[in-house]
Amino acid sequence: MQNVLFFVDRVSSWVGQAFSWLIVALTFLISWEVFARYALNRPNPWAFDLMIMMYGAAFMMAGAYTLAKNGHVRGDVLYSFFPPRLQAGLDLILYFVFFIPGVVALVWAGYTYAAESLAIQEHSTLTANGPPLYPFKMVIPFAGVLLLLQGLVEIVRCVVCLRDGAWPAREPDVEEVDVDKLKAQVSEEGRP
Repeated sequence: MQNVLFFVDRVSSWVGQAFSWLIVALTFLISWEVFARYALNRPNPWAFDLMIMMYGAAFMMAGAYTLAKNGHVRGDVLYSFFPPRLQAGLDLILYFVFFIPGVVALVWAGYTYAAESLAIQEHSTLTANGPPLYPFKMVIPFAGVLLLLQGLVEIVRCVVCLRDGAWPAREPDVEEVDVDKLKAQVSEEGRP
């Protein structure tokens, strides 16, 4: 069972990391557009559309990655003081009441939205010769399915925590490893 959880975590992490490279490409695109607009006086009419699409794709695909890393916003001021079983119970209720209905609606509406866009070969109307929108709109249901899979993994983790009284292990995160190494290094350097 743990292998299945880790597999979905790895897929979510890999997709999130792959799409995070869009931020680098977006940085270069914005820099080029600013240079072309102000230094060369030759702005690209399609650049704004492409920037919106790249940012939107990166944002959508980061959802499952962030959920896999337990990085979504929550009221940790109170939540962190609760015992693990109470945390898991609250999470489980919230997953069933808000998360699953919301993400299922996202997948359904996103699929409809993307299918209609593909059927009419939709292009952006912000510019005269706008880029196609249907590839970007196909990201919506894909991101929703990935988020739903990761959410199901989190639900299983909640059930395991309710049963065992402790949260099951997660795959180590690079940030956690670096923070642990930094804490160890600081504690070693602080000794006389």
